[in-house]
Amino acid sequence: MQRRHFLHTALHTGAAAALGLPGVQLHAATGPATGAPRFLMVFLRGGMDAASLLPPVSSSFYYEARPDIAIAKPDADLTSALPLTADWGLHPALRDTLYPLYQQGELAFVPYSGTDNLSRSHFETQDSIELGQQNHSSTAYGSGFLNRLATQLQGRAPATSAAPMAFTDQLPIALQGELRVPNTSLRNLTKPSVDTRQSRIIAAMYQGTALEGTVQSGFAVRDQVMREMSAEMDAASRGAITAKGFELDARRIARLMREQYALGFVDVGGWDTHVAQGGATGYLASRLDELGQGLAAFSQEMGSAWRNTVVVVMSEFGRTFRQNGNRGTDHGHGSVMWVLGGAVRGKQVVGEQVQMTAATLFQNRDYPVLNEYRSVLGGIFKRQWGLSDSQLKTVFPGFKGARDWGLI
Repeated sequence: MQRRHFLHTALHTGAAAALGLPGVQLHAATGPATGAPRFLMVFLRGGMDAASLLPPVSSSFYYEARPDIAIAKPDADLTSALPLTADWGLHPALRDTLYPLYQQGELAFVPYSGTDNLSRSHFETQDSIELGQQNHSSTAYGSGFLNRLATQLQGRAPATSAAPMAFTDQLPIALQGELRVPNTSLRNLTKPSVDTRQSRIIAAMYQGTALEGTVQSGFAVRDQVMREMSAEMDAASRGAITAKGFELDARRIARLMREQYALGFVDVGGWDTHVAQGGATGYLASRLDELGQGLAAFSQEMGSAWRNTVVVVMSEFGRTFRQNGNRGTDHGHGSVMWVLGGAVRGKQVVGEQVQMTAATLFQNRDYPVLNEYRSVLGGIFKRQWGLSDSQLKTVFPGFKGARDWGLI
């Protein structure tokens, strides 16, 4: 059984209130020294659609494959893609939040990234990434790559210390292992009420008529479908917080990482977009907007520590390149990694790439994985903390080498 560690040390009420956190406190570890590297991993659970976040605007096949949900090529229209390079655009929902960071050179992207896990299962692929071990080999469950990274960083001089923290309900697999790591929940525990007033009014209108049974049956079917869709999304999200309200959570995380923790993990759910995904507007656009607001707030709240910070945003896999019959997308393979921070050499889209055509699809459906996520992270860790190749092989067993595209 996988181990779950829960935070149980008490915090002073005043400190908790100042952070906007519940009346429980986090662990009294020595904070990172001024100038120490900080790393935050933001894991998007559910399979975020890379081709909407980073539309391949030079590909005519992209627009053929997504007649209803493609993001228009960059132009003066506010619903068109934001220009990054000749081949890539950025979703317009990020115009006021992350696009300025890109233009300032503090945000970069690595498309065609991911893992060689081909299950297309949320749970198996999430576990595979968090474990950080070589697939198709003996797996050491309960040993996550961020725990192994934190272990490698233990005992260093204060200037490079990296006290870890998981900003999650339960300790994620990525931070499970030999080193004891605390976690704290950022979730709002109050459940929003569901307003059924309109449904009741409509049902009352048809009460006692020949259509009463039809109306009641229609509402019953609708509710059942909503429950089933919600159950699938909740399962894919594995209890992660949602993008809605992420700005407040991100500010809380920043205050803690600025003062106390230098290695963090948070997961954000709600990216399983099988139905009515939307394009420049709609469900996915709203999630990206909320996530962008949170990441921008995090950068602001970090203050001077932002100069030494790297944030990596990634999902377990991307989604099918072609839209499905429900104007959504299904479980895919290749994805995109976002790398942002004051320590990042941004304003670039890096890594191995191909022109997107029907012939370059993986298994005739997905983005291929050309940039293995461990190689990308290995290059970042090597730059941030000066880890040797042997140390990186401890963090990522079976590791074949870091890729350095000048991200740090």
